[in-house]
Amino acid sequence: MTGDKHYYVESFGTVKLSAFRIEQSPFAHRYVTDETVFCLYCDRLYPVKMTADEDPVPNYWKLRRGVMLYDVPEKPLEVIGPDAGRLLEKVLTCRVEALPVGRARYGLACRADGTILMDGVVMRLAGDRFWYVKANGEFQSWLEAHAIGLDVEVRDPRSRVLQIQGPKSLQVLDAAIGGGLPEDFKYFHADFFDVCGQRLWVSRTGWTGEAGIEIYCNSGPAPTDHDALWVGLLACGEPFGMEFSSSSSMGLRRIESGILDNGTDIEGGSTPYGAGLGQFVKLDKDDFIGRDALETADRSQLLFGLVCATATPEAGRAVHLDGGPVGHMTAGSWSPTLDAGIGYVRFDAPLPGDDWNGKTVRLHDRNGTLHDATLDTLPFVDKEKQLPRVAWSGSGS
Repeated sequence: MTGDKHYYVESFGTVKLSAFRIEQSPFAHRYVTDETVFCLYCDRLYPVKMTADEDPVPNYWKLRRGVMLYDVPEKPLEVIGPDAGRLLEKVLTCRVEALPVGRARYGLACRADGTILMDGVVMRLAGDRFWYVKANGEFQSWLEAHAIGLDVEVRDPRSRVLQIQGPKSLQVLDAAIGGGLPEDFKYFHADFFDVCGQRLWVSRTGWTGEAGIEIYCNSGPAPTDHDALWVGLLACGEPFGMEFSSSSSMGLRRIESGILDNGTDIEGGSTPYGAGLGQFVKLDKDDFIGRDALETADRSQLLFGLVCATATPEAGRAVHLDGGPVGHMTAGSWSPTLDAGIGYVRFDAPLPGDDWNGKTVRLHDRNGTLHDATLDTLPFVDKEKQLPRVAWSGSGS
């Protein structure tokens, strides 16, 4: 609880799990205590709270005003070989083969019926080498099945990813590479750098809507020395106030930034249009899985932002319009910046008319009380998405 705002944690006591098929982070011994609360994503454990009653707001403000380090569970898959671009063109709705080396792009994968199977970021490390950094869920077997007959290999590089996020993140990277970070290292650019003495792939991406980078272990010519990387990054970040945080502070910020989570916000049966992601479907490119269905699909958007001044939205709670339930929340949090509850609402059917922005709906809380709420465009904060695009001047950002 912070002030009169409550952050809900449902407790089930202690649950013991076998570690079979569950990956612990190679960095975990640097921060785990008996109180650390984990979640599972991509079959990987990651810290959602350092203590059961952790207040995410102090680290949220450190993220927004400075820089924070996160150990995240996102999982890259490597697609390599002469037909690597061809395979990714086949399974993704975005253009891939024209992607320059050193660039990244958001990419959706759809089923034949046009519904979303996976979302992630595709990056080109070399002419015939791509990484697809996927969201939660199985995807490697899908790529392998569609690779049959192509000269390409799909493999798991076993890369653990660190995110450094916040307005001082580029300063930390500049220090970690010994200075000389290029001024043209822009948003959704990527390159190999000698990070704390190790050759690693770094992208200007992240899950916070702030300026930030992601560092990919086991991307270079040698296995990563995880301990040396961790110690080196914290030493380089110390002059800028960088600290480690669980994902709780990142979670607040990602909703403010309008970042969707596959499998929760992007629910089963969602098309890119229904999820508000139609701009990432390139129907004018060569055939890809789901293209025929998407050409004739309903273009109505079903997922919107919601702002409530008197309650924090929670996943699964009903949303009412004109006296009856019309949808439900997929995610919600309290926004420290807006001092209001925010979240994503998925409607059961298209809203009447096109003028949905600013429409008043009613939100159910856990006690059954209805609260007035307003539909809003995403993102909630930094509407023009300029924060992650900040230019690197060579001395600061």
